[in-house]
Amino acid sequence: MTDIIDKAAMALSGGLMLLGVVVLGIVEILAGQPYSPVPLTNEAGEVVATPMIDPTIRTGLVLAGIAVLGVYAAYKLVTPVPEETTAGREVTAD
Repeated sequence: MTDIIDKAAMALSGGLMLLGVVVLGIVEILAGQPYSPVPLTNEAGEVVATPMIDPTIRTGLVLAGIAVLGVYAAYKLVTPVPEETTAGREVTAD
């Protein structure tokens, strides 16, 4: 059971962080300039360019991935460690 939870937590947190950093970063690059996370203005103060994906969405995805890792760490601290049930074999020396 814990193997499933381990894999799910790692996949979900890794997926959220990769989506927020890598995938949306590539989307921003493919969308073209500006690469700035803030809207660009001209000398008159008009907004001339804005990023395609809002930086708060990207930050939220990364923080959600970190939060999943935090919940997973708390889960691992609370669950008891299973005892090893492997029996050793005695072998006589030659």
